[in-house]
Amino acid sequence: MYGQIGAGLGAIALVISGYTFMTTVNKPVRVNPATVQAAFTDHLTQNPALVSSAVSNYMNARPGVAAAAPTGEAIREYLLTNPGVIVEAINAYEAQQQLAAAAADGDLITTNAKEIFEDGFSIVRGNPDGDITLVEFADYNCGFCKRAHTEVENFVEADGNIRLVIKEFPILGDGSVLAARAALASARQEDGAKYPEFNDALMIHRGAHNEASVIRIAEQVGLDVAKLRVDMEDDAIKDQINRTYALAQKLRINGTPAFIMGDQVVRGFVPADQLELLANSAREEG
Repeated sequence: MYGQIGAGLGAIALVISGYTFMTTVNKPVRVNPATVQAAFTDHLTQNPALVSSAVSNYMNARPGVAAAAPTGEAIREYLLTNPGVIVEAINAYEAQQQLAAAAADGDLITTNAKEIFEDGFSIVRGNPDGDITLVEFADYNCGFCKRAHTEVENFVEADGNIRLVIKEFPILGDGSVLAARAALASARQEDGAKYPEFNDALMIHRGAHNEASVIRIAEQVGLDVAKLRVDMEDDAIKDQINRTYALAQKLRINGTPAFIMGDQVVRGFVPADQLELLANSAREEG
């Protein structure tokens, strides 16, 4: 039975044997169908649990089915005659993978909901009483975050009922960390009233951030720079950033920007119109 399955997989390898792919070191590798068939057959033989018990029982009870199964050459001929079947199979597989990933993201959000939506330190913008919460992981040195900042602002303003939670997630060097610490520290002044303006100014700044740029912007928005410098070094501020790092790892977020809305995690840039669709979906799901 396993040989028949391996033969089928080997036949697919025969179809693609005329092609090459590039390894991570950019060296061309030609597919060897015989090796693929042997490897799959051996792997299935050594790991029978990979084949569902229902299929195994069916095949074992009906040896004639296995004997009459198409040969590798027949499968190869069929696939060459009907190449669209391969595309259809790949599309179906990708759709299944996307559904599985979405379900996994939903579980991760449920498991980590408290830390995502109510961690006690992440800054809240937009409408604090909004019916939908949008969580954004951002880095002040990230070009796509700078683009997303305008899109998010437009979306939040147009909707009027979005609670925006900003996760300071500095992953692009020391300048990013410095800016994130300053942003969190700024919330300790005037009950956080200066944070929105400071956040906006840090995001629209052209070029990478360093101590000079952060302090200059802090002065421009009217922050108490002496207090800011002290608060930036507070271990509590550093711990807040470390908690965000840990949360991102749990959520499989390793880049910026990243967004959470409803039961969905979106990793990457999202324009305002797509955010609107996500909000509509979240509201429909209740």
